[in-house]
Amino acid sequence: MKALANAMRQLGDPKVLRVLVKSVAVTLLVFATLGAGLYAGLLYGFAAMGWSDGGMASAAAAVLIAGLAAWLLLRVVAVAVLQFFADEVVAAVELEHYPESAERATPLPFRRDLANSLRGIMRTIGANLLVAPVALVLIVTGIGPAAVFLGVNAWLLGRELTDMAWLRHCGDRPAENPVPKLERILLGGAIAGILLVPVLGLIAPVLGAAAGTHLAQRAMGRARLEEEQANA
Repeated sequence: MKALANAMRQLGDPKVLRVLVKSVAVTLLVFATLGAGLYAGLLYGFAAMGWSDGGMASAAAAVLIAGLAAWLLLRVVAVAVLQFFADEVVAAVELEHYPESAERATPLPFRRDLANSLRGIMRTIGANLLVAPVALVLIVTGIGPAAVFLGVNAWLLGRELTDMAWLRHCGDRPAENPVPKLERILLGGAIAGILLVPVLGLIAPVLGAAAGTHLAQRAMGRARLEEEQANA
């Protein structure tokens, strides 16, 4: 996908790199806090049960649970964190590749960023819970559950990553995201796959936001061209 290739080339841009460092740092901080909270809770629980070696057991259990949570929740946490820095990534891509469009953009206020982030989290949780029974039925196939969750998260991610750019240009109008659904799903699937790769998954949301900006800009360009042709 050309949009992903362009996004990868821009990862070295200082503006994008700053967002990458911030988003990774905050994401790791969230999971470190989770691990510390788990350790404290387990330590208290083991002490209440009278386990003399509760400290070691608590540490081992906290590491195991936090690691599992990181693998399962990375997509939710990393994308939610990125929502607060997304404007910087989108602006950097637009300034580099679409300067005229960048001038027309309206940066989202914090309250709207927060609302978008919360809606994205709720959509993710709701959609994954909705398909969980289907995944459970398909567990006998081995690959079925992974395919189901990859599919639903590809759809969710594709929407969120292109919305980050689109919302800067649609104003308060309740307009539909102009990026074709197939393009959104392909982008979301690629980023969902990268999120599964240890370490590399941490850069996936920033990479996706940059690629989503290219897709949104191209879609808006096509829409403007069609409008001009219709009015000619």
